[in-house]
Amino acid sequence: MSKKAVIFDLDGVIVSTDEYHYRAWKQLCEEEGIPFSREINERLRGVSRMESLDLILKGEAQVYSPEAKEELAARKNRYYVQLLQLLTPADILPGVTALLQELKDRGVGCAIGSSSKNTPFILEKIGLGGFFDAVADGNQIRRSKPDPEVFLLAAEKLGLRAEQCVVVEDAEAGIEAALAAGMKAAAVSAAAHYPGAHVRGADLREIGVGQLLQD
Repeated sequence: MSKKAVIFDLDGVIVSTDEYHYRAWKQLCEEEGIPFSREINERLRGVSRMESLDLILKGEAQVYSPEAKEELAARKNRYYVQLLQLLTPADILPGVTALLQELKDRGVGCAIGSSSKNTPFILEKIGLGGFFDAVADGNQIRRSKPDPEVFLLAAEKLGLRAEQCVVVEDAEAGIEAALAAGMKAAAVSAAAHYPGAHVRGADLREIGVGQLLQD
């Protein structure tokens, strides 16, 4: 069956805010006396904010109450949102604009499937706020990737079945979520080596529309 829509993860696929995530978590951890590194930050790809915090706190002697964790997560997000003010359309990743335009020209639906609760803000900052036919994000789901909920929600918003959609992801958790949803998976960046992906490329310049839509 020919695919009728492409669902894109946001961070690491459309735009990269990895450095902002790192700087926000780093500031929080320094304030709390918690070790944090770029290696730890890399393990947080595609993971929700609260789950990321649990990974960071794993092994820490201090026990944080649920309320304290909520405060930590909210503080990190404040730092992150402040940094996001620096985003502009110039931060859209290589190959994205041309691929999106070609999909639109062919009448292929485009959606966002992201665990980030900052998705609407990020899309506005990079000038793509009104571009996508559907947006499913962390504000609308209860379970983050590798659970397929966000991609299934995006397909539902598009009015399509899972098998009519292909997902573009940069995180292994996202590829696993796409496969769990019964969708074709295209892997870029850090996930390009993942064996479960149907299509791979360093970035969207290496993945053509034909590869995405091929059965």
